[in-house]
Amino acid sequence: MLKPVKVLFIIAAVLLLSFGVYLSVVMRHYTVPILMYHYVNDEEPLRSKLGVSVASFERQMRFLKEHRYNVVTLYELADLLQGKKKIPAKTVAITFDDGYLDNYTNVYPILKRYQLPATIFVVVNRVGKRLGNDEYMSWQQIQEMADSGIITIGSHSMNHPNLTEIDSPEKLTYEIVESKRFLEEKLKRKIDFFSYPFGGNDAGSRVTAKEAGYRACVGTNFPPGYPGDDIYALKRLRISETSRNMLVFWIEASGFYTYIKEHRDEY
Repeated sequence: MLKPVKVLFIIAAVLLLSFGVYLSVVMRHYTVPILMYHYVNDEEPLRSKLGVSVASFERQMRFLKEHRYNVVTLYELADLLQGKKKIPAKTVAITFDDGYLDNYTNVYPILKRYQLPATIFVVVNRVGKRLGNDEYMSWQQIQEMADSGIITIGSHSMNHPNLTEIDSPEKLTYEIVESKRFLEEKLKRKIDFFSYPFGGNDAGSRVTAKEAGYRACVGTNFPPGYPGDDIYALKRLRISETSRNMLVFWIEASGFYTYIKEHRDEY
């Protein structure tokens, strides 16, 4: 009969071996996390899953700064993903969809404080407007951020339709190509990144974006197991108020969250 100490040793060895095998599998599926935010204010987290409180967002950005994460622009990320550079440990990118006013009033000051770059994707025909509870940034505010060196402006289409439901090439071109042209003319700079409204994309929208001259596109709602290695259909992680728990945020920013989430029932 085995002594209790030996039994504990065997159990510990098995657990360590199992964890080592699991870790080796997970490590092979590391992807640079692209964090996706929408609202950052103290009202929206009570209304939807797209909101993060100002305090939570500030804690998250401070965490990235204090723990020396390599927060990159989408330009840098595109180079990394296309193999032009080795991907450093703890690399992460920060993005915002829609261009809400709180991106200027709440987000921008925090990003400046910690000197963290981010990309904000704006809907052209919503700039400067108020639609229901949603208020959007003005052109002046967008221009100020674009000139700051901290914020990259990207296109989130002209009108925010689900591109997979558009039934004509002309309408698709209007949303993807015209939004790029309009923003470039308005802001006097290249617009190199596109965010698919509702995350919806298909072969047609990806080809249109590539032909329009975008360097990369981001989306959401990809099926489980989607590889995420297409530069015109990059996965993102939606950050909501549930990420106020810093352990949750740490896991989301680790680069392994998506793989673990999709395969958790296998282990």
